[in-house]
Amino acid sequence: MAPRPGSNSVPGNKPAPDPEPFKQSVAGCMRAISGDPELEVVFSGDRPGISGKTARLPDPSRKVNAREIAITRGLSDSMALKLACHDAKVHARHMPVGPDARAIFEAVEQARCEAVGARRMEGVASNLSAMLEDRYLKSASPDISSREEAPLQDALSLLVRERLTGAPPPQAAAKLVDMWRDWIEQKAGAELDGLIETVDNQDTFAQSFREVLKSLDMADELGGEDQENDPEQNEDQGNNEEAESGGEEDEDSGDQEASPQEMEMSGEEQDSGETEASDADMDNLAEEDMADAAEEPGESERQELPFSNKPPLSDYKVFTEQFDETIRAEDLCDTAELDRLRGFLDKQLTHLQGAVGRLANRLQRKLMAQQNRSWNFDLEEGLLDTARLTRAVTDPMSPLAFKQESDTNFRDTVVTLLLDNSGSMRGRPITVAATCADILARTLERCGVKVEILGFTTKAWKGGQSREAWIGAGKPPSPGRLNDLRHIIYKSADAPWRRARRNLGLMMREGLLKENIDGEALTWAHERLLARSEQRRILMMISDGAPVDDCTLSVNPGNYLERHLRYVIEEIESRSPVELIAIGIGHDVTRYYRRAVTIVDAEELAGAMTDQLANLFDDQAQQAESRRGRRRAGKGR
Repeated sequence: MAPRPGSNSVPGNKPAPDPEPFKQSVAGCMRAISGDPELEVVFSGDRPGISGKTARLPDPSRKVNAREIAITRGLSDSMALKLACHDAKVHARHMPVGPDARAIFEAVEQARCEAVGARRMEGVASNLSAMLEDRYLKSASPDISSREEAPLQDALSLLVRERLTGAPPPQAAAKLVDMWRDWIEQKAGAELDGLIETVDNQDTFAQSFREVLKSLDMADELGGEDQENDPEQNEDQGNNEEAESGGEEDEDSGDQEASPQEMEMSGEEQDSGETEASDADMDNLAEEDMADAAEEPGESERQELPFSNKPPLSDYKVFTEQFDETIRAEDLCDTAELDRLRGFLDKQLTHLQGAVGRLANRLQRKLMAQQNRSWNFDLEEGLLDTARLTRAVTDPMSPLAFKQESDTNFRDTVVTLLLDNSGSMRGRPITVAATCADILARTLERCGVKVEILGFTTKAWKGGQSREAWIGAGKPPSPGRLNDLRHIIYKSADAPWRRARRNLGLMMREGLLKENIDGEALTWAHERLLARSEQRRILMMISDGAPVDDCTLSVNPGNYLERHLRYVIEEIESRSPVELIAIGIGHDVTRYYRRAVTIVDAEELAGAMTDQLANLFDDQAQQAESRRGRRRAGKGR
């Protein structure tokens, strides 16, 4: 029997299996497990996840096999169990405030929800195992060689799963778990055993797991319970803990009254030393007054101005730069892998390219409209202004008028897009950022504007070779930054877009996105811009959060990286000719940057980028027009 018209087919004239029954089966099972009959289940090429009442699952391939079916079912079971077994208010009440403990707490809660279903339904347990095996295979977990490459939250969540269900870790994650197993068992083995009896009660389980975190030396990251945890509030709270504790100590020391004996002794010491010190004190005071007077700017001394040689005032330092790297994208990955990752990026966002393309075309039309060249009239040399030849006939004594065409200013412009490549950008945000940067670079290149695309991350989680060097040096106090920077050049300003196009696929590579140290990344991108010859230089930062490097923050003040970021921003905004703008994805960056916008969803990134650049070029066009108007007015007078 011939296949019916319009049906999909595979070689051999055999009709392809209809995926609809499978989709309906998965959707119905997902609604049943979650207990929500209104749950909408969609199948697409987007990253799997839940948004409100909609769950996204991967679209089955044309030749779907048993493994792919099990992985899709595992994803649906995982989401459904989270909806059925998780209470957001209870979770928020027990959530730790520290970033490390918070990440572990989230991962273990997901493992608890999955364990509830796996203990009761054998098929669900099998699906979840297939899903986890696929996840860790894609994350290159079998290739890890050190703890720095093995996230603690993954190892701990798999050990909790092993305790609750009896299932061993997936084969792809076995090496990852073995990196941490002995250390975790030694410190918190007994506490992990106590979680088994509380698996069905989220409240009790969360309280018990906080004890596990205490055993793992994370008590300082727990914070208080019975409070709604706001991420930004906790971040600020953590940054100010040291200052608050110092203030309390000062208050305590001030409230303590001295004993009568101490007051008597201090009085005698003061009387005995008063006479001896009086002459020396007077001399010292005189010298200090003279020094203060010398430091105050007088009429003959000019104050320091921007772009002066005054040294910067920042306590930020780096323990060692020996292991940092600035590397081109093509040197991190071979050509075949880059082509594969670029194809994956294009496949992920086929539906988004149309919307981003329309926004880019709008920006291009606006820029091309500004390319209409203007003319300066009534000049003494240039092209003869034929429109005013009649004046030579009516008034032979008047001089001839000339005109000259002026070029558009924005052609002599370079734009740098600095993309946050931290782990929190993983998934939808980084794919959208890569696609937007790609299309924006192509658009601006058509208009004669050069574009540079840079990324920043670190080479390791929780410190790399820099941390090892610090430990080998005896752990000196206040070491400064303790991680190995990785600054990536996806596209240099002088490279044409067609040659750098595939480099952006590198952002899709598992294991690339790690920590983010924004201050040094901004300095790096800014210095590259200052070396350019273009008259106008624009730096656009795209990030989804404050700078975070757990290793650095564990041995420095809690706001160490943020304070340095603010200092760098202030230096660029007040002292540099570079124009700095920022876009925050789900994070308020307006508290750092003067010219910034915050978007809630990564889908809004394309519009925000084009709007920000369009506004900048509009401002330039308006300024150029006002200058021409002033010149014409001056000649009229």
